[in-house]
Amino acid sequence: MYKLIDTHAHLDELENLDLKLERVEKAGLIAIVAVGSNRQSNIKTLEISQKYPHFVYPALGLHPWELASLGTTEIDDNLRFIEQDIASAVAVGEIGLDYDKRVLKGVSKELQKEVLGQLLDIARRYAKPAIIHSRYAWKDALQMVQDAGVDKAVFHWFTGFSSVLKDTIDSGYFISATPAAEYHEEHRRAIREAPLQILFLETDCPVSYGRETRYESQPADIVRSLHAVSQLKGIAEAEIANKTTKNAIDFFSLDIEF
Repeated sequence: MYKLIDTHAHLDELENLDLKLERVEKAGLIAIVAVGSNRQSNIKTLEISQKYPHFVYPALGLHPWELASLGTTEIDDNLRFIEQDIASAVAVGEIGLDYDKRVLKGVSKELQKEVLGQLLDIARRYAKPAIIHSRYAWKDALQMVQDAGVDKAVFHWFTGFSSVLKDTIDSGYFISATPAAEYHEEHRRAIREAPLQILFLETDCPVSYGRETRYESQPADIVRSLHAVSQLKGIAEAEIANKTTKNAIDFFSLDIEF
């Protein structure tokens, strides 16, 4: 059995979490990086990590989708909470930019950039990796991470242009592969082009995947990410598992012997 790490999971959104975490042993999971998306999500993520120490590692974030429902004072409260609890986190995330037209109806690019800048400043000052959401905003997100002086960043579920991917790789940043690598052409292209040394595996659970048949993902679906990456890159699953797990342990400074 391979030893795998799910580097991006919204465990606070999973129903029957305890039951689903019981299933991860068969999938070979040895750790999960649980990401937060707002203050309440961050609180719950910290609670889950305390219940599953040395297995669930929390990241604290403020997702761009959340900004539409928050006022200035609430945004400041979210940022303050992240900074106050940053010592408990292995990363700042999920944070980023989203230029999908449905998102932009509720929150402007300018506000997204302003908040992301503050979050990246926290990551830099406390030497924490940043977990970046960059849908349709790949170039801007990369530029902001570079300008902020953040040493470690992962652009999760990357579907951006090859030119931006090259700049991401040249900057020493990472991308991560989801189960969408089974069918999503832009994501598949990015996985093919990305060297194994800058790659992670993730589920982004409980996101729903699939084209003909849809399913709600859970951490055990990390094996689907593994299979897809192996097939796309023509590299044995054992090598993919070994390298991506080592990448994650080093990147997030996880207290795991491997």
